[in-house]
Amino acid sequence: MAARSATGVATAAGLLMWPAFPPFDLTPLAPVGVALLTLVLIGRSARTGAWLAFLAGAAFFVPALEGISRVGPDGWIILSLVEAAYFLPLGAGIALVTRLPGWPVWTAALWVGEELIRGRVPFGGFPWARLAFSQTATPLTPYASFGGAPLVTFLTALIGGLLACAGVAVHRARSKAARSPEGDVDERPGTRRALLPAAVCLAAVGAVVGGGLLIPTPADGRPVTVAVVQGNVPRLGLDFLGQRKAVLDNHVKATHDLAARVRAGRVAKPELVVWPENASDLDPYTEPDAYTAIDGAVKDIGVPVLVGALTDTPDGKKVENRGIVWDPSTGPGDYYVKRHPVPFGEYLPFRDVLTKLITRFERIPRDFAKGDRSGVMELGPVDIGDVICFEVAYDKEVRDVARGNLLVVQTNNATYGKTSLPPQQIAMSRLRAVEHGRTILVAATSGISAIVAPDGRMVDRSREFVPAVQVASVPARTARTASDRLGEAPEWALALLGLGAVCAAAWTARKNEGN
Repeated sequence: MAARSATGVATAAGLLMWPAFPPFDLTPLAPVGVALLTLVLIGRSARTGAWLAFLAGAAFFVPALEGISRVGPDGWIILSLVEAAYFLPLGAGIALVTRLPGWPVWTAALWVGEELIRGRVPFGGFPWARLAFSQTATPLTPYASFGGAPLVTFLTALIGGLLACAGVAVHRARSKAARSPEGDVDERPGTRRALLPAAVCLAAVGAVVGGGLLIPTPADGRPVTVAVVQGNVPRLGLDFLGQRKAVLDNHVKATHDLAARVRAGRVAKPELVVWPENASDLDPYTEPDAYTAIDGAVKDIGVPVLVGALTDTPDGKKVENRGIVWDPSTGPGDYYVKRHPVPFGEYLPFRDVLTKLITRFERIPRDFAKGDRSGVMELGPVDIGDVICFEVAYDKEVRDVARGNLLVVQTNNATYGKTSLPPQQIAMSRLRAVEHGRTILVAATSGISAIVAPDGRMVDRSREFVPAVQVASVPARTARTASDRLGEAPEWALALLGLGAVCAAAWTARKNEGN
């Protein structure tokens, strides 16, 4: 394939993967995009493979992360290209390991290794748009209960590799037939033998998909009636917090309205209520009006409420992003502080330099503090595991709180409303529900809020930029999944498998050159 054609195919591969993710949800395109990229890398040098994969990554991440443009077009493009840079070693590795027998397995393992690094380095990583997050309502989803998101990524990439392998086998068979003398029947068995690998690869794809359909999903658990409150914001965009009191008042009013509906018998009384991140950006510990408003709403509904609030650290130098358990009798009690604040959004690395170069970073006058303990807390009759906003994208943070009976994602999507980022976040929550066998309550300031069953089924889902209250009876569970017990082991094992394949391919190539 000519260089120009290869560039076009690599770019097309990245563009094909993009609509596999929400809001389009054309999920089969993820393995198809992987297959196309793999095909264009076969037979390339490591250097060429790296460049072609980077082009595919740029073509994928730029549209997939379009929601970041609300912060600034420059930030969006820079972040997209940084994410695409992780495809450089991926492409080089795929170009090498496709020279080995069984290469669809090794290429799939390399995708897991790429996501392992991207989700950790630098500044704690940015694991958005992992292959697994395109497969949150497909036959591959149940595999998450065994090996988490890394296993789903591996199987998605494996299907892509198998499709590529089948394509190679068909191409070789057609080439063999074309070279045969017309009418030479002796060549027909050879052609059929050449097609056998394609049949094996397609059968393996069917086995992977069919295996997922056979995995049972949980439905048992003690029923608990829950409520998720979405109070809405005055306006979307970066300046929505300029009306902090209005945001708090919206959530207070929605909770009073819920209490009135309960008293009227129109809805069941919840046993716990969840408010979103940034429901109160007035510190209730130091702002008497905020304290009174929240306390009045909690007393009115008469059950504990998890309140998302920004509070000052004791020294006043930083801000804490908290989920506070607010009891109708005793007021604010236990709390969780977000452990993974957003770099360049909630804290500034290299603050002294960047604030001089980029004036909009003045919107972050103080850094957010990093929490140092788990978000497992007692909320009413159950233990919940709380994560805040984009922490749901991180395996470790969610796994750490999965011992709660319910999982909670408190988030504020007002800045990124009406983009692809809120539905992508909901997709992550669906995968996490299956991965840990837990109901997940997603409370968003302006949407999308949702209640997700342990099998990943959507119990309820709000629209964006409207007030919404969701009430449902959901199972609270204690059983642990295999994914919980295995932890990071599947991810590291698969990543090391890919690294070992690269080393083997490099050694084989050097040995062949020596001969």
